[in-house]
Amino acid sequence: MTKVVSHLNGRNRPTISFIGFGEAAAAIVSGWDGRSGAVIKAYDSKTETGGSERAIMIERYALAGVEGCETIESALAGADAVFSLVTADQAQAAATSAAESLEEGALFLDCNSCAPQTKVRSAQSVAQSGGRYVDVAIMAPVRPLLHKTPMLASGPYAGAAKGFMDQLAMSVEDVEGEVGAASSIKLVRSIMTKGMEALMVECLLVGRKLGVDDVVLDSLEKTYPGFAWQERAGYMLERVMTHGIRRAAELRETAKMVEVAGLTPRMSSATAQWQQSVGEVALPYDQPAKNSADRDRRVDELLVALSRKR
Repeated sequence: MTKVVSHLNGRNRPTISFIGFGEAAAAIVSGWDGRSGAVIKAYDSKTETGGSERAIMIERYALAGVEGCETIESALAGADAVFSLVTADQAQAAATSAAESLEEGALFLDCNSCAPQTKVRSAQSVAQSGGRYVDVAIMAPVRPLLHKTPMLASGPYAGAAKGFMDQLAMSVEDVEGEVGAASSIKLVRSIMTKGMEALMVECLLVGRKLGVDDVVLDSLEKTYPGFAWQERAGYMLERVMTHGIRRAAELRETAKMVEVAGLTPRMSSATAQWQQSVGEVALPYDQPAKNSADRDRRVDELLVALSRKR
């Protein structure tokens, strides 16, 4: 990895800041593995909650080797580039708050899964502070590719962002269009990818209750060969159980995009409901099922938990 030389403020050692330091941010930093040549700072609102959440976040900062900050103002002080990686429903608020502390000319890389209209509003806030807003869409899970996870960037400063991110060995493509273009691609794709997860959850739950789940998965493999339905079922289930709440926020943003396009977001809204319901159960599974028996046990536990929830 070529060490980054700041092209913004003329410093030999740039400062990169993160707003939100969950799985995605920690994965990106771990991919750099201390080779970026940058000062890396982070702020996450969970440090303000106290208790176990604060302790977990402070430990995450330490493990990642970043400078954890108590306030967003201290995190953004002197930052050449800011990665915003919060939940979709908090993205605009994060941009508005960050705008008050951004350095003149700093790149604001909004990597959140928001509707194009939300990104436009965030861009307006950042522009008022003299920051350079970039619509960034993360197009795949951040693990195992870490900082090399494929991303799209759009807006008037997408080229500048690509130049900066290329030096960090990130995989970003500058797509044609204004702010919102990258997110349009991401969220239209999410109608399918997150929708398939929700369909799989409903299929597994009903199939398990009726005792036909394995027969159905085998039948689907015959109809759509090569998809590996038995294995994919466990993986999709784990994704919803682990990330359902965050995915639901993304799908609610997707529904806004669909409505602006003049259509009724039937699938986006239904997908958001399934993702939210399963995510709220918070069963302790953060790895795909090891085999079909493990998957069946998880489905049984989810059925019980959802029944209690109702």
